[in-house]
Amino acid sequence: MRTAKEQSKILTRAHLREVWPALSSEEQINSFKNLSALDAGRFFADLEARDQARIILALPMKERRLWLRALDPDDAADAIQETKEEERQILLNMLDALTRSEVIALLTYAEDVAGGVMNPRYVQVRPEMSVNEAITYFRKQARTQEETIYYIYVLDHEQHLVGTISMRELLLASPEQKIEEVMRTQLITISENIDQEEIGALMSESGLLALPVLDEQGRMKGVVTVNDIVDVVQEEATEDIQKMGGSEVLDAPYLQITIAQMVKKRVGWLTILFLGEMLTATTMQFYENQIAKAVVLALFLPLIISSGGNAGSQASTLVIRAMALGEVRVRDCFRVIKRECITGLALGCVLATIGLLRVIFWQLAFKVYGKYFLLLAVTVAVSVAGVVLWGAMVGSFLPFVLKKVGWDPASASAPFVATIVDITGLIIYFSVASFFLRGTLL
Repeated sequence: MRTAKEQSKILTRAHLREVWPALSSEEQINSFKNLSALDAGRFFADLEARDQARIILALPMKERRLWLRALDPDDAADAIQETKEEERQILLNMLDALTRSEVIALLTYAEDVAGGVMNPRYVQVRPEMSVNEAITYFRKQARTQEETIYYIYVLDHEQHLVGTISMRELLLASPEQKIEEVMRTQLITISENIDQEEIGALMSESGLLALPVLDEQGRMKGVVTVNDIVDVVQEEATEDIQKMGGSEVLDAPYLQITIAQMVKKRVGWLTILFLGEMLTATTMQFYENQIAKAVVLALFLPLIISSGGNAGSQASTLVIRAMALGEVRVRDCFRVIKRECITGLALGCVLATIGLLRVIFWQLAFKVYGKYFLLLAVTVAVSVAGVVLWGAMVGSFLPFVLKKVGWDPASASAPFVATIVDITGLIIYFSVASFFLRGTLL
């Protein structure tokens, strides 16, 4: 039987990428060390910053310098940010003076804003250059550019962005023309402090492959490319999904986080939801006499409550996603609630009809609900319609409330909405039962 180290030797880059999340830290390091130089370089470039930092710290000092310097300044900053405070200065000292100053500048930004994800290296030319001079200058700069070059940026002597030009436009222009004659001056730019989610939305809307980052004085600081944003979008989507599931954001891949950390991330919301569900028991205790008189009402509790929770979860998920995509804003609150009221009522009527028919057909087939089965069927139908309508309203309204008070709308998770609807759904159900069944079963 092969040891982990022997198995790692036969792994190719593609195989290692597939099994990487399932490997222990030690197995990951051993597997990486046994890749060929070419495969190791490509594999390392595709890793997340957390894994890059872990590999760098596991290597001998000489190799640390090599792998750290292989990263672009923005990627190096991300990797260094994943290390402990006492290790950061050691890694910074391994960089050359220019890269070190660029990385230190990037580390001053929050990691979720444009300044934190931008690359400070880009191809720039002057507006007074001829096209021929610009092409020559471009060739010299391109040798130092690791990332794909999408656009060439035209800057004045004070580093203000005055225009852009693509490589294709540059090659098609007459060699004697000035750059200022062929450059584009209608620019889409972003502030260095803009949130990364907004960058993704703007890039998707504009169709651009890179966006220039400017400071308050209009000086160019770097570029955010589509490659940077793909990682950001995946990260943001992962965080939102984890929050919507009723958990805190995990700081590492699922199989790499410890059991203790997993419990810590999940116990908070579960405790809150558990305490909330205690109110459900209290509510049921309030209607104890009604349940005692008509035990049959308890049979339909799971059916009715789960219908409302499911409707609320649907609504909250759709609204939160629409918010994330910029399709819905806080000012659209009442439009969304109106739509969900109509939708919830329609969905409630569909489910109510099914519930009504179920009670009637069950009575005709098995004679289990007694002579007041029609009133019971109406009670179930009206309750389902009411609870589904209420669930849709809660699910659509709650994300706006959280957004307004400055919390992440993703916190309006499906379990949270379901808990609220469970408690209020009981009140709706037993209120409807009291109305229709008073003097008969109650």
